[in-house]
Amino acid sequence: MVPLLLVLLLAIVLFGAGFAVKVLWWIALAVLVLWLLGFVARGTSASGSRGRWYRW
Repeated sequence: MVPLLLVLLLAIVLFGAGFAVKVLWWIALAVLVLWLLGFVARGTSASGSRGRWYRW
């Protein structure tokens, strides 16, 4: 009975980790798209020189 429970627990943990990694990939993709949109939308500043759209 104990080995069956351990296998079931392992399956649940691996399923949860796989789901979390998939969600993290979608979040990373969304952040990348937002970063690229901000980079393109910034383009050139009013003075004509290229500037960074982020403040790091």
